[in-house]
Amino acid sequence: MEQLPAGTWPSPVTAASLVGGAVGIADVVPDGDDVWWSEQRPEENGRTALVRWRNGERLEVTPPGANVRTSVHEYGGGAWWVQDGVVFYVEFDDQRLRKIEAGGEPVLLSPEPDQGRALRFADGRVTPDGRWFVCVHEQHGADRREAVNSLVAVATDGSMEMIPVATGADFYASPRISPDGTHVAWIQWMHPNMPWDSTELWVADLADGHASNARRLAGNGDEALQQPEWRADGTLTVVTDRTDWWNVYDVDLTTGGLSHRAGGEYDIAKPHWVFGGSRYTERDHVVGGPNGDRLASGVDVPYTSITSLREQGDALLFVGASFGRESEVVRLRGSDLEVLRPARDLGLDAAFLPAPEFITFPTMDDGEAHGLYYAPAHARVELAAGERPPLVVFIHGGPTGAAVREYAARLGHRFWTSRGFAVVDVDYRGSAGYGRKYRNLLRGNWCRADVDDAVAAAQYLAQRGDVDGDRLLIRGGSAGGTTTLLALALHDVFAAGTNMFGVADLVALMSDDHKFESQYSVSLVAPWPEGAETYAERSPINHVLEISAPLLVLQGSIDPVVPPAHSKMIVEAMRAKGLPVGYIEFEGEGHGFRRAENIVRSIEAELWFYGSVLGFEPADKIEPVDIS
Repeated sequence: MEQLPAGTWPSPVTAASLVGGAVGIADVVPDGDDVWWSEQRPEENGRTALVRWRNGERLEVTPPGANVRTSVHEYGGGAWWVQDGVVFYVEFDDQRLRKIEAGGEPVLLSPEPDQGRALRFADGRVTPDGRWFVCVHEQHGADRREAVNSLVAVATDGSMEMIPVATGADFYASPRISPDGTHVAWIQWMHPNMPWDSTELWVADLADGHASNARRLAGNGDEALQQPEWRADGTLTVVTDRTDWWNVYDVDLTTGGLSHRAGGEYDIAKPHWVFGGSRYTERDHVVGGPNGDRLASGVDVPYTSITSLREQGDALLFVGASFGRESEVVRLRGSDLEVLRPARDLGLDAAFLPAPEFITFPTMDDGEAHGLYYAPAHARVELAAGERPPLVVFIHGGPTGAAVREYAARLGHRFWTSRGFAVVDVDYRGSAGYGRKYRNLLRGNWCRADVDDAVAAAQYLAQRGDVDGDRLLIRGGSAGGTTTLLALALHDVFAAGTNMFGVADLVALMSDDHKFESQYSVSLVAPWPEGAETYAERSPINHVLEISAPLLVLQGSIDPVVPPAHSKMIVEAMRAKGLPVGYIEFEGEGHGFRRAENIVRSIEAELWFYGSVLGFEPADKIEPVDIS
C-alpha cells in the first residue's frame, strides 16, 4: 500500500464517474406482465423518462426530450401511472397531464392555464372503467395568496373535463380507488401540520367521476396516516404511527376503527416529502428498519434500501440498492431474484466499498443521536502512520430526512473516502426512521438540536481517535445548509463548510416560502408571529459575524424552495466582513442539482475548496473557485 496524505489520493471515483451513465430510478409499477419504471438521467439535462420492460426487452415509451416530473408541492413525485398499457404522466415544462400508449403520440388531458405551469397534477389512479384519472391538483395564480390544492377527476378521453372530488383542506395525497370503482380514499391535512405530524384518512362514494358522502375515517390529531390502499376483497388498509412506529392497519369503513395488520418496532413508511412510492403490499410484505431496509417476509435480499414495493402476481417488484450498489429494478419470486434493470457496473474494487459503521453517540444534553460512519477506503493507498483523516460531516435536508442507506452517487460518500477523508452522515434528533418520538425531538428545537448533534458527532469521532479533530469539515443542503451555517457560527469546531441552498433568514422564510413548507417552522421553531424573536435569533444571517471559518456556497438560480436571495445575503455579509467565501450559482437549476455538468462542478469545487483550506493538492485537475 502506498502512503499518501489525505486529500491527495488518486481515485477512480471521480466526479464525472458519479453521473456518467448514472440513472435515478424512482418508481416501479407492474401492468399485467409488463414492468414500468422511471429513469432520471443527469446526462440528459436531468430529465426523467419512462421505460417499459416486456419479455426481457426494454423500451423508452415517452417521446425524445420528454421530462416526466410534477411540481406539486415543488418536490413532486408521483408524476405518472400506467394501466392497461396506457401511461398517464405530467410533462415538467408545462405541468399539463398527458396520456400515451407505446408507439403512439401523447394526448393532452388537462387544459392550458392562463399562466404558465399554473395547473399541476400528481399521484393519480385510473378508475376501473378507464374513464377518469383521479389525482392531486394544485392551482397557482397571481391572484392567489397561495396555491389551492384539491382532488379532481380528469376525463381520459381528451375532452379536458375536470370534476372536483375533494376540496377545502390545505393539502391532499394518495387518492386510491376501490377495486369495484365505487369508493375513493385519500389522505388530507391542514396548516400548520406537515404530513408526518397530523393527517386524516377520508373516503367518499365515487360514480362516473363524481364523489359524494365524503367522511373522515381516522386521524386523531396526534398521528400521521399514509399510503391508503385497497385490497382485492375491498378491505382498506393504511399506515399510521399512532403507536410510535409507522405500521399497517385495517380500516373499518363503518366506524373508522383501526386494527393492526403488519409491522413491528420499526418504521414502514417514510416522511411524505414526495408523492408516490409504496412500502407495503396486499400480501403483507413490508419494508423497514433504522439501519437499512429489510423485507419483513423472511426472504433475505442483498439490499439496504428498498423502495416502490409492489406485487405482480406471486412476485414482488421493487427498486433495490445497497451501500456498494446503485438502484436497480428487481423482481423477486420466492427466493429467486431477477434484476430487470441492473445498476451501473461501477468497476470498483470491493476495498473501496466497505459498509459504514452505524454509530450512536451522546448529545450535548445527555441524549443520544445516530449516524453512519464511513472510514477512508482505498485498494492501493493508505494514510501515513500516525495521520488521522479529516472528517466531512454530512447533514441531510428536511430537516425531517435521514442519512441514506445506499451508494448515493450524487452525495458522493465514496468520492471522499477514496481520497482519504472520513465521512459521517448524521441522523440528528428529528431524523426519520427511528419512530415518531425521535422525530418529535426536533419540535421547537430546529437550528439547535440538529446543530448540536452535528458538532457532537464530529467530536465523538475525534475523541474516539478515528479522525483529526483539527480538520473537521461540514456540509449540507437545504435545511442541512442551515445547520451547516449555524454550526460554523455558534461552534468553533469546523475548519470549513459548504452550504448548498440553505435557509439564511427564518423570518424571510415565513413570507417567501412555498405553500407546502410555509408553516413548517411553526412546529420546528415557534408560533408565528408571536415567536418572531426566536426566528431572528436562530437565523444564520444574524450570526454571520460569528463565522470565522471559510465557506463555500452553492445555489440553483431558479430554486423555488430556498430562493437565491438566501445564499446571496450570506455571501454578501461574509464579504463585507472580509471572510473567505466562494459562491457558485448554477443557471437553470432548482432545489438540488440535476444536470451532469453542474453535479460534477459542485463536487469538484468542494474538493478544491477543502484543499485550499487544509493545504493539500487534489490529484484531480479541478477548475479553481473564486474565493474572495
